[in-house]
Amino acid sequence: MAEDPNLWQPATKLIHGGITRSQHGETAEALFLTQGFVYDNAKAADDRFSGEKPGFVYSRYANPTTAMFEERLALLEGAERCRAVASGMAAVHVALSGLVRAGDHVVAGRALFGSCRWIVKEWLPRFGVETTVVDGPEAHHWAAAMRPNTKAVLIETPANPLLEVTDIAAVSAAAHEVGAKVIVDNVFATPIFQKPLALGADLVVYSATKHIDGQGRVLGGAILGGNELMEEAYRDLLRHTGPAISPFNSWVLLKGVETLDLRVRAQTATAAKLADLIADHAKTARCYYPGRADHPQAAVAHQQMSGFSNMIAFDLGSREAAWRFLDALEVVIISNNLGDAKSMATHPSSTTHRATPEPERLAIGVTEGCVRMNVGLEDLADLSRDVARALDAA
Repeated sequence: MAEDPNLWQPATKLIHGGITRSQHGETAEALFLTQGFVYDNAKAADDRFSGEKPGFVYSRYANPTTAMFEERLALLEGAERCRAVASGMAAVHVALSGLVRAGDHVVAGRALFGSCRWIVKEWLPRFGVETTVVDGPEAHHWAAAMRPNTKAVLIETPANPLLEVTDIAAVSAAAHEVGAKVIVDNVFATPIFQKPLALGADLVVYSATKHIDGQGRVLGGAILGGNELMEEAYRDLLRHTGPAISPFNSWVLLKGVETLDLRVRAQTATAAKLADLIADHAKTARCYYPGRADHPQAAVAHQQMSGFSNMIAFDLGSREAAWRFLDALEVVIISNNLGDAKSMATHPSSTTHRATPEPERLAIGVTEGCVRMNVGLEDLADLSRDVARALDAA
């Protein structure tokens, strides 16, 4: 190809990035639904296993369909390398595990998705890894938490569920002073609206289950970063522990990626208008949306994001009010997923953050009255009417 795909605009990368056609010259990406691969002779097998000649040996290691998905996502992110895994939580787990061993230290933001918090607070300490959680918006807290043995830093920004924003550049600078690697969970912002690698992060992780699929069909995850770090930290870990993504799921995600830019921009435009409607309603005690001037970290959000997500969070004052709101919805569905084309809302205290001890939930602002909403692709007028009616019922 004469053109360098790295020079393409995002919308073009999402359509053509990473395509490798078979001898049949298919239009749509081919689905290689296979476990293993065949070699012409014993020497060919030896050459491929040794790495002397390129090629695939086993779909737990790599697969042609998955490789296309990985290359396309890397191209969009501006990363040298991407490795796809079975789910978003597999991506977070592998990203951390590949960087630490017994005696090391990890720093993470206090506002974490429930399963991410469990990995940091419960799982890693079982293997002799010390962990510290800090208030994400306070950059000086991150700097103060760094130690000589800090090897990994996990930032979730905007964070789940209240869209707390962390200054990626400031935290990365503090982490690099002690030699730590910075992982950013970029799922709420998506690669369309935030580029953590350009802000100083070393690695980016995604739950591809969310916006990248965007239609509630399959699970998937991704880890992205530089070639050297990805090879050193994750090659053997991925090969031998087996968090492999299904080739079928990779194919579905490839097709989802094609419309990612269009979907996320349309959903975010609607979310901005709904955030204003929710914030202005008498029943709303607090509304959290990074694009609004009253968001606590609005300045940082405008500094590092080019768009402000299709996610909204708000507090209705009590569990009873939150549940009345949810039960009154007719267009918006009740679901704990996000990134979907369908609008959905959930009550974090009883779903996504249920396992988080109450003092820790309250420390990050997740009260019994909080609702998190994923804004989909429905018409703004229908969503506005539905949300306003449910707010009245709250």
